[in-house]
Amino acid sequence: MKQQFEKYTEQDHKVWNILFERQAENLKDKACQAYLDALETMAPVLNSNQVPKFTELNEWFVENTNWEIECVPGLISVDKFFCLLADRKFPSSTWLRRMDQLDYLEEPDMFHDIFGHVPLLSNPVFSAFMVAFGELGKLFLHDEHRLIQLQRLYWFTIEFGLIKESGMKIYGAGIASSFGESNSSLFGDAERIDFDIEIVLNTAFKNDEVQTKYFVIENFDELFLSIETLTEKWTKLETV
Repeated sequence: MKQQFEKYTEQDHKVWNILFERQAENLKDKACQAYLDALETMAPVLNSNQVPKFTELNEWFVENTNWEIECVPGLISVDKFFCLLADRKFPSSTWLRRMDQLDYLEEPDMFHDIFGHVPLLSNPVFSAFMVAFGELGKLFLHDEHRLIQLQRLYWFTIEFGLIKESGMKIYGAGIASSFGESNSSLFGDAERIDFDIEIVLNTAFKNDEVQTKYFVIENFDELFLSIETLTEKWTKLETV
């Protein structure tokens, strides 16, 4: 499957422009510095001027952590998802929300996938965590319980994670791509809990409402070390 860039309409480009400019401005004092730096560094291929071209993003990544955007029609199977991440391929939709959907979608679109997820793939430590996460998932495709736990880890870190930086800042893509939640996650009444991977693995979540609980990491090194430790623990238990 390929992105058919020529099929994007003037309205699509306008929607992208509105979403990008609004959220880039909103995140200036809310997103972690690594995300903001990445957004600035990637500006030649990721900006508000037009819907991003995946070919240009992929060319940029050849020299920067070597990720690749993989076009997918929507939600994909768990096994394919883990395999893509382990192979440094990030799955992204190619469709974009309508003008009347600027603030809410039931299913992630290209703005969520690209604006929310892609910038931090250029960060070496976060990138390594994503690859290790995919590799661990591949090892436990046979274990439904472990897969549920990994879904929770993904949800509370990659999608809805906060980081201790000048107080607290956003790094999770689900927050970074949402105007409403990027405000409520930091200033609302939700719980903000120090990251503990065992607690995360055993905490359920709801994917159809604004989150009421967020886990806060110290830094990306903590995130990467946690997946290394988890991999060692689970593989040892598997061989017992």
